[in-house]
Amino acid sequence: MKKKTKTLLTCLAVPLGVGAVSGFLTQGSMNTFEKLKQPPLTPPGWVFPVVWTGLFAMMGTASYLVAITPKTEERKKALTLYGIQLAVNFLWPVFFFNAGWYLFAFAWLLFLWYLVYLCTKAFSEISRTAGYLMIPYLVWLTFAGYLNFFIFLLN
Repeated sequence: MKKKTKTLLTCLAVPLGVGAVSGFLTQGSMNTFEKLKQPPLTPPGWVFPVVWTGLFAMMGTASYLVAITPKTEERKKALTLYGIQLAVNFLWPVFFFNAGWYLFAFAWLLFLWYLVYLCTKAFSEISRTAGYLMIPYLVWLTFAGYLNFFIFLLN
């Protein structure tokens, strides 16, 4: 049981850590974000860290469900896709907030969405629950894409 607990804590710490470092690198970005012309349905700034924390926790749980399965090529592929999408996710706020590259950030977000779709599909083949845990992430990325694209158009 100890090994599973350590694996769970690691699987949760990795995405939450990625989010925390990304948040640190883009601190103060909500001030800039709120000064931009916003599309309809833009939530208040406080919503973003709350949603992302929940999504990172669900991602970590999903990765745990995959990580505790027997070692196979499918598991290796799924966890590799997971790591790649986390790295791509880490860079999006830097491109959007720090660099102000709204169109590039949108294209990057489309790339991220595709990677998360592939990861979700790979996770689902190993654990249905892990796949289901990734769906809110895809939904949020779709919404983030809407916000990103219209911020590009309006600014």
